[in-house]
Amino acid sequence: MEINKLKSVCREVRKNILIQMEASGGGHVGGCLSIVEVLVVLYMHFMDFDPKNPKKSNRDRLIVSKGHCGPAVYAILCYLGFFDKSWLYTLNKENTNLPSHCDMNKTPGVDMTSGSLGQGLSCAVGMAIALRLRGERNKIYTILGDGEIQEGQVWEAAMYAAHQKLSTLTVFIDCNKFQIDGSVDDVCCVEPIGNKWESFGWDVFIVKNGNDIDEIYKSISKSKKNNKPTAIILNTIKGYGIKFAESAGVNNHSMVIDSNMIKEGYEDIDKLH
Repeated sequence: MEINKLKSVCREVRKNILIQMEASGGGHVGGCLSIVEVLVVLYMHFMDFDPKNPKKSNRDRLIVSKGHCGPAVYAILCYLGFFDKSWLYTLNKENTNLPSHCDMNKTPGVDMTSGSLGQGLSCAVGMAIALRLRGERNKIYTILGDGEIQEGQVWEAAMYAAHQKLSTLTVFIDCNKFQIDGSVDDVCCVEPIGNKWESFGWDVFIVKNGNDIDEIYKSISKSKKNNKPTAIILNTIKGYGIKFAESAGVNNHSMVIDSNMIKEGYEDIDKLH
């Protein structure tokens, strides 16, 4: 694995996020920035896909259940050539193919419409079962937010995934410690997250620095080849890599962003890693 190459891709993906935020006047910048590294590691090293044939049946699939972070997904898909860079300037505009929340009917490379929090894992479970019935072993990856796992539907899906022994399913929990209403601990504490997933019958890996490429790569590589689904808990920083986003704390869930902030953001990205 070429760490420096992946770091460079992370910088480009963050810049692609900023392009969208500038074009739309703001957005869900904090949660987008916290998942850049896991997106880059997945797409650059683990996922089987084809930008020229996004719907090929024997592909790996990614469901970003925290669908308000669609701009992060679009940023990596654009880098990989799923669509032209000019699309980034149309985020959430009339007749766009890039709505603020992921939409599988609009954006090439998006495997599931999301944004109504708590539903993504259920969709992933259904996909994993469907692939197994077809005799296919492609991987299903899902990204959940830590605030999102307050939803009961997540745990129904987690229980059923373990019961069905869905070993092709991997869930990443983006633990950036904040949600729209405040800190996760204040709104409804979800700790101890690892113990909860283990008690539901999942293999669990905890990544101390969820914005570290090498740690993410190693955790995915260590996933056991058994009959259990895998949960990887990423301890991330909401708004990671851009100072104005990191320092905003709870207020970076959705932000209005002006031209000065955009300029500062690009400067921060160039200094990153």
